[in-house]
Amino acid sequence: MTQRFSVNLNPSPLPSGTDVPPAKATRRRRLTAFTIGTFLVAVLVAAALFAPWLSPFDPNAQQIAQRLLSPSAHHWLGTDGFGRDLLSRVIYGARPTLILVSLIVVLTVPVGLTVGICAGYLGGWAERILMRITDIVLSLPSLVIALALVAVMGPGLMNGALALALTSWPAFARQARAETLALRRSDYLAAARMQGIGGMRLMFGHILPLCLPSAVVRAALSLGGIILSAAGLGFLGMGVQPPTAEWGSMVAEGSKVIFDQWWVAAAPGGAILLASLAFNLLGDGLRDKLDPRNAYR
Repeated sequence: MTQRFSVNLNPSPLPSGTDVPPAKATRRRRLTAFTIGTFLVAVLVAAALFAPWLSPFDPNAQQIAQRLLSPSAHHWLGTDGFGRDLLSRVIYGARPTLILVSLIVVLTVPVGLTVGICAGYLGGWAERILMRITDIVLSLPSLVIALALVAVMGPGLMNGALALALTSWPAFARQARAETLALRRSDYLAAARMQGIGGMRLMFGHILPLCLPSAVVRAALSLGGIILSAAGLGFLGMGVQPPTAEWGSMVAEGSKVIFDQWWVAAAPGGAILLASLAFNLLGDGLRDKLDPRNAYR
């Protein structure tokens, strides 16, 4: 007797007991991280831009009679040792933080991409010299070097940004060099050379656009660490000077009374945590969206 076997050419895409396909679930997780990160960053930027309208009190107005008040309906996050409203100071503290982060990104990304692309494309002695300088800077502890530079140049917003920028560009340089080495023998650049394109035009007109997506992702991922470093400078008194509201200096002030009035340090500390989490989620989402290897997962 001949037995017949049938093959189902259209099997069910979902295994038993599964509601969402794995690919869709993965894309949903990536979308969630990107969406949450974008929303938190938007909230942070909006707080910095509209601080005069969002703050219920003057962030620098001192009310000694109301010092170290606990959170209440009148002061949502309480008051500090000088009677200043903590919610207003936390909102205004987003301004120097975002300005510092923006200055560091503007300074580090172009320098890192230029060094990395030149090293990867030129090769030879140029690559060895540029990469050895990059390795030397990369081996130095960034916060310690930033503290030394700020001690020499003086505390302040611009000096803090320059100090952190001088120690933050090597990561971008190494990544740009690796990508340039992978592209140097590609058919894309060979076709550009056949059209007479070379030198600076080839490096910054054809290689640079291909290195920008990964640089944007790395910048977004590194912003969380930059925010922590900036807060560290403020905590040690090397960043933005009082009475300007700055999260690191607010944490330093609250640490003196942290066992009795914990909210004085918890309010700016929570803002630092939220800002770092926002940029980390945004960078993780950008990495998944811009990485072509994740397109078909």
